[in-house]
Amino acid sequence: MERRELLKMIALLTGGVMIGGNALLTGCSPENGKMKSKLVFSPQDIDFLDEVADTILPATKSPGAKAAKVGSWMTVMVNDCYEEKDQKIFKEGIDQLNQACEKMYGTAFMKASTVQRLSLLTAMDKEAKEYQSKKNHDALPAHYFTMMKQLTLLGYFTSEIGCTKALRYIAVPGRFQGTVPYKKGDKAWA
Repeated sequence: MERRELLKMIALLTGGVMIGGNALLTGCSPENGKMKSKLVFSPQDIDFLDEVADTILPATKSPGAKAAKVGSWMTVMVNDCYEEKDQKIFKEGIDQLNQACEKMYGTAFMKASTVQRLSLLTAMDKEAKEYQSKKNHDALPAHYFTMMKQLTLLGYFTSEIGCTKALRYIAVPGRFQGTVPYKKGDKAWA
């Protein structure tokens, strides 16, 4: 699958434009030779992002997003591919998501139960989709949860675990097969 097609699919699944998509297509190169500022993510931030990602894509028959170390991958992508305004939104989103959990359940996200986390992220997803549908794309910034969800999906399905355990993967296909039998429940192709 080509990178451009993957970005389109993630944007469709999350109901919005892929934040940082242009940078991903151009290889995350700095504009005009000017380096972007780098955010500092603590080990606690990375653990938090791993838990958010694992709530979005938990372990089932295949390992979850936490096993693919999506949290640390997110921090690299935010630092290397996001514009400064989007970096700030993403970083502040960690605190906002934690505050939303405290408001909703009286506990920090990291101490919340699996059911509470899922319920919170479902509410955040709904909020992000409503925000996306109302916003003027140039006037308002992206929603932090949309960024987290997009990076979770992209990070997981481009990781070794996502490609080889969650998807069907053939490293070097031997020949072209125009039609492949599909049975309900089969994994998608990587």
